[in-house]
Amino acid sequence: MPGKQIVADMSVIVMHNMDNVATTLRDLAAGEAVNIDDGGKSKSICVSEPIPFGHKVAITDIAPDQHVVKYGEVIGVATQWIATGNHVHVHNVSGLRGRGDRGDRT
Repeated sequence: MPGKQIVADMSVIVMHNMDNVATTLRDLAAGEAVNIDDGGKSKSICVSEPIPFGHKVAITDIAPDQHVVKYGEVIGVATQWIATGNHVHVHNVSGLRGRGDRGDRT
C-alpha cells in the first residue's frame, strides 16, 4: 500500500486506510473544518472542540467499546461515544495492552 503524503496545507494526516482517527499537524480550533484524504478522496470534517498538535481527531463516529485504529492497528477501545470531529485521547479511550484485567500480558 502506498504511503500517505503530507501536503503543505494539511492540518491532519490519516496514516492508514483502516484508521478511524487522524493525527493533528497543528493545534485545531473548535468549529474549524479540516480536509482528510479518505482513500484517495478528499473529505471534510468539522472539529468539535480544541485539539492540540499531535493528538487525534475522530474521522468517523466511534461507538463505546469499538476499537480505535491508528496506523492500521488497534491502539485502544472507546470508553464512550466519540463523534466525528471529537478529540480522541485518554479521556475517552482505554488502552488494551499490558492490562492484567483484560488478560493481555503484552
